[in-house]
Amino acid sequence: MFEIEGRMLAGYFGGLPHFILYFVVAAALLSIFLLVYVRLTAHDEFSLIRNGNAGAAAALGGTMIGFVLPLSKAVAQATSIPDLLIWGMAAFVVQCLAYLVCRWLVPGLSEKIESGNLASGLMVGAFGIAAGLLNAASMSV
Repeated sequence: MFEIEGRMLAGYFGGLPHFILYFVVAAALLSIFLLVYVRLTAHDEFSLIRNGNAGAAAALGGTMIGFVLPLSKAVAQATSIPDLLIWGMAAFVVQCLAYLVCRWLVPGLSEKIESGNLASGLMVGAFGIAAGLLNAASMSV
């Protein structure tokens, strides 16, 4: 077998199946989150973004980051796939609650985002990132 700095090459690739499994599960969680989240909002983010709506892009982008922050910590500390799924669902719920709080604080939020209001989109994105950071920091081993 080939050696790199005294280590067997097989040792470097031994964790590859584990990496692939956790990456695929995390990517699936992100995909499911996005599918549910865009249904939770009263506006069609993907259509708005395709049409150049910066407010929708800021809102969805920040929310995605806010979901992936705790999800990445869950991947790093999970001891099993069920463990990862539980923490992923916690991140899922926190992001949905963050959006609902934003919607409560800003009446007509979806209409504002639909009209291209960047301030409203940035607020949703910032709430999502803040919630994600707090969520990730609250996860303990």
